[in-house]
Amino acid sequence: MTGVGLLLRHDLRRDRWMILWWVLGGVLLYWSQAVSVPGLYATQEELARAAASMEDNAAFVAMLGPARALDTVGGQVFWQVSAFGAVVAGLMSMFLVGRHTRAEEESGRDELVRSAAVGRHAPLVAAYLVAVLANLLLGLVTALSLMTVRQESPLAGMPLAAEDSLAVGLGVAACGWVFAGTALAAAQLTQSTRAMYGIAGAVLGVAYGLRAVGDVGSELLSWVSPIGWYQAMHPYSGLRWWPFLLMLAAAAVNVVATAVLFSRRDVGSGILAARPGPATAGPGLRSGVGLAWRLQRGSVVGWAAGLTLMGLAYGSIGDSVEDMLGDSGAVKDAVAGGAADLVDGFYGTAIVLLALMSCGFAISSALRPRAEEDAHHLEALAATGISRATWLGGHVLVTVVGTVVVLACAGLGLGVGYALTTGDGGAVLRLGLPTLSYVAPVLVLSAIARLLYGLRPALLVAAWAPLAFATVVLMFGTAMRFPDWLVDVSPFSHLALTPAEDFRLLPVVVVLMVAAAISAGGQMAFSRRDIG
Repeated sequence: MTGVGLLLRHDLRRDRWMILWWVLGGVLLYWSQAVSVPGLYATQEELARAAASMEDNAAFVAMLGPARALDTVGGQVFWQVSAFGAVVAGLMSMFLVGRHTRAEEESGRDELVRSAAVGRHAPLVAAYLVAVLANLLLGLVTALSLMTVRQESPLAGMPLAAEDSLAVGLGVAACGWVFAGTALAAAQLTQSTRAMYGIAGAVLGVAYGLRAVGDVGSELLSWVSPIGWYQAMHPYSGLRWWPFLLMLAAAAVNVVATAVLFSRRDVGSGILAARPGPATAGPGLRSGVGLAWRLQRGSVVGWAAGLTLMGLAYGSIGDSVEDMLGDSGAVKDAVAGGAADLVDGFYGTAIVLLALMSCGFAISSALRPRAEEDAHHLEALAATGISRATWLGGHVLVTVVGTVVVLACAGLGLGVGYALTTGDGGAVLRLGLPTLSYVAPVLVLSAIARLLYGLRPALLVAAWAPLAFATVVLMFGTAMRFPDWLVDVSPFSHLALTPAEDFRLLPVVVVLMVAAAISAGGQMAFSRRDIG
C-alpha cells in the first residue's frame, strides 16, 4: 500500500471540480423535489388524489420504483428521484474509477507512476477511495439538504424527518460504492477505457432494468439490483437499515473480486484479450463523416433508445394529467406553463424536458473531438491528408443528424405512449412533431460547446453550464420570478409551447441561424489554433 496517501491526494486534487459538479447535480436533484412538491399541492386532498393516480400507473412504477407513501411529501421526494439519484452516483463512480485506472494504463502514465516507490495495489486502492469519498460527500450533502428544508405546508411529511433524510443520503452513497466496485472490476477485464465504460455502463443499465421489471412484475428481480436495495430502505415510509448492509456487502465482494482479477493479469493488459481489428478500413471509414459515425453510433443508438423510453413513460400518463397533478394555479404555472388546457400544457412542458435531456447527447457529441485529440488520434489522421475542417465537419454532421434522430425518437415515444393509453392515434403526430422544433435550441447548446473547444479546450469545463442554466430557467424561472431578459437568454424560451400554443416557424429559423453562426465560429477558431 506504499504511496496510497500520495496518490489519493493527487487524484482528489485532480478531480476536485469534477466531483464538485457531480455532487452539486445529485444534491440539486433531491433538493429541488423537496422544495417543489409542497408548492405544487395546496391541500392534503390534492396530494392524495395525485398519489392515487400515480401509484396505479405501471409506467411510472417502472421508471421510478415501487410506490410507497405517495400521499406524503417525503414519500413523493424519495419515489421521484431515488432511482435517478442512484444512476447519478453510479455514473460518477464509473467515470472516477475509469479515469484513474484503465485510462491511466491506456495512456502509459500508470507505468510511469509504478516506476516510483509505489505498491502494486496502490493506484487501484487510491482510485476506489476517491470514488468512496465522492459518494460519501454526495450522500452527506444530500442528507443535509433534505434535513434543512423547512416550509410552511399543510401536507403530511413536512418537514422531512432527519433519520430518514440521512438514510436517503447514505443509501445513495452505498449504491455508488457498489457501482464503483463493479467499475473497478471492469477495469481489470478490459484493455481499453471505452470497453471498460461499456461493461460498467451495461451493469448499471441492467441494474436499473431489473429493478424496473421487478417492480411491475416479479419482485424477486428487484432484489438482485443495488438500486432495488436502495429503494427497499423505505425512507419516510417505515425506514429499515438492513438493505443498506446488503449494499455494503456487495461493495466489499466487488473489491475482493477486483483484487483476485488484478492478481491474474499484467499491468497494461486485461483479463479479456483485445481482438485485433481488420487490416484495412472499409469504405465507410475512409472519410471524416464515416469515421465520426463509427465513433459515435453507439452513443446515438443509446440516447435514442433512452429518450424513446422516457417519451413512452410521459405519454403513458394519457389524459389523466389533471387528476394526477391537481388543478391549482401553482401547478399550471410550474408544470403546464400556465396553459389554459392542462393536458396540452403538460405535454408542451414534457417536450421541453425531453429536449433538455437530449442536450446530453448533443453536448457530449460536440465534445467527442476533444477525446480524439487527447488520444493523439487527430495527429495520426492529419498525417493521412485529411483536413481539420473535414475531420471536425464530420463530427458536426453526426451531432446534427444524431440530435434529429434522438428528438424524433423521443417524440415518437411520447406520441405512441399517449395513443396506447387513450386510443387517440392522431397523438403520434400531434405530440411527436413538435419535438423536432427543439432541434434548434439543442444545437445552440452543442454549438457553444464546439466554440469553446475551438477557442481553447481548457474552457470545456463550462460546456455544460448553458444546459444547467436552461434547466434552472425552465424549472424555477416562473417560481423565482426571473426577469424577462434573463429568461430570454435561454434558447428554449423563444419557441412556442406546442401543442398548448400554435407552432411559430420564425423563432425556430432564427434560433437555427444562431446555432449555425456559433458553430461556424467554433470551426474557424479550431482551424487557427495548435492541436495537441
